[in-house]
Amino acid sequence: MFIEPSFKGEKRGWIEVICGSMFSGKTEELIRRLKRVKIANLKVEIFKPAIDTRYDDTKIVSHDTNAIHSTPVSSANDILALVNDVDVVGIDEAQFFDNEITAICETLALRGIRVIVAGLDMDYKGNPFGQMPNLLSIADYITKLHAICMKCGNIANISYRKTADAGQVVLGEKDIYEPRCRQCAQQND
Repeated sequence: MFIEPSFKGEKRGWIEVICGSMFSGKTEELIRRLKRVKIANLKVEIFKPAIDTRYDDTKIVSHDTNAIHSTPVSSANDILALVNDVDVVGIDEAQFFDNEITAICETLALRGIRVIVAGLDMDYKGNPFGQMPNLLSIADYITKLHAICMKCGNIANISYRKTADAGQVVLGEKDIYEPRCRQCAQQND
């Protein structure tokens, strides 16, 4: 369980990364944390990559259909340009952002902002995905979530792709992906 740190009088920023496979609850956890921030009357800005239009053009939406308003951006630098006098910045689907996302998160944290980032740590082949390894290396707090393997019922950490698409980025849901454990991800069926 994540416990928010408190600092006496001094505003300090930090970076939290929520990672795991598809269907592990990353976006659900991000939304939960951001709603708590709003309940505490803290100022928050929420961003997602403009490429992610699976459920909604502007909202961050979990597979369980929980949602929170966000601002779609084309690049990580857009985040820095849009952040004004906030306490917390939320970022979903960080694996889709360009190389600047790590530096942007670090800059925000150094400004005293709490940064909460969610994203896939591995692609469908089980390889590190986008800038997530770099974000994980600078994170102050990391939460790794697991799904349940659709083949055997064990914990799953791979977003197994059920189609023959070869590109690393293929947007999809349960029609294209299913969570699998390491062993079952090796089975082609």
